[in-house]
Amino acid sequence: MTHVYVSAVLPAPIDAVWALIGDFNSLPDWHPLVAASSIEGGLSSRQIGCVRALDVIDDGGTIREQLITLSDQEHVCRYSILSGPMAVRDYVATMWLLPVTTASQTFAQWEARFATDPVDRAAMVELVTSIFRDGFASAAEKLAERS
Repeated sequence: MTHVYVSAVLPAPIDAVWALIGDFNSLPDWHPLVAASSIEGGLSSRQIGCVRALDVIDDGGTIREQLITLSDQEHVCRYSILSGPMAVRDYVATMWLLPVTTASQTFAQWEARFATDPVDRAAMVELVTSIFRDGFASAAEKLAERS
């Protein structure tokens, strides 16, 4: 299995960060690569097992992801990719937050484990890493604008 891990310190308290990124359907509000998101079947975006369809900008296709874990108490979200244009299989990602106790900041972590063909491994590691980094950078900008 391939493993990608990205972390960042975000400039807001954990509750403010979670309010921005904690909803499974909120990616278009803070991630620059997601043009739209919808929850299939009329389910709640907080219901374990719900599926979101993400439209990626610049006609990057649609990615379908399923919610595995969502905890407001632990500030964690885990999901899997069901289908999409990425050359990955058995993809499971987890995003979780921890308070920085010496400041009004949040330590954010995002990791994914997935299988991919050896020929695609470097490209997929680079792609997933950039998705996570771009997401955290954009979230930091959005949070700074709010303060």
